[in-house]
Amino acid sequence: MNPLLKHRTLSAAILDQLRRAILDGTYPAGAQLRQDALAATFNVSRIPIREALFQLDAEGLVRIVPQKGAIVSELSADEINDVFGLRMLLEPRLLARSIPHLDTGDFARFDDMQQQMVAATAAQDLSRWGQLNAEFHMALYGHAGQPRSLSIVHSLLQSSDRYTRVQLSDTAGSGMAGMQRAFEEHATLIDLSRAGETARACVFLEEHIRTVHDDLLRALERGAREAARLQEAGAAS
Repeated sequence: MNPLLKHRTLSAAILDQLRRAILDGTYPAGAQLRQDALAATFNVSRIPIREALFQLDAEGLVRIVPQKGAIVSELSADEINDVFGLRMLLEPRLLARSIPHLDTGDFARFDDMQQQMVAATAAQDLSRWGQLNAEFHMALYGHAGQPRSLSIVHSLLQSSDRYTRVQLSDTAGSGMAGMQRAFEEHATLIDLSRAGETARACVFLEEHIRTVHDDLLRALERGAREAARLQEAGAAS
């Protein structure tokens, strides 16, 4: 294998594993990711580790802090507003350009994804569900012919996955019922796209994203209140 290609493949593999570890909570918000420790864990030099951390910084999953290195980003309302605001701007535009070019093979793929999401919901597999959710959205926009916008949306969906797991794990709020609702809304998007109802599909997509956005803010507020309550209880004891 070409040494440069091998290096890029290694960096991509490390990036993927670190991203998944952040998304599934192995590295929680506020955790410090030390380059030397990660290099020892992966048995590599610090170069591919540094490259992966810079990419995670670009995705918003970590912050590069002077004198401290990479810190896993805190979950915040500002970040949710930013990520989902951009999604509401970009994704309907991509969908509008993609719908006229969707064919029977695309719709067969969507239907297969829906069945896989049913299985992930039944198993309460948040990791698999999040992966399928991102793949479904990207597949919807696959014929938009705007690779730069698609790349941005792909990054936004990866950031969204972390927040969506908070929403779906929030048993006091929408909880796992959010998976079923998303499945039903995806089915509506498929039906509207299949019928060529582009304008209605784009409006529905924006509302679909906004609903998740609002649920996430409520889940974050509940989490903050619960953390404050536990802190007060600890201080009182």
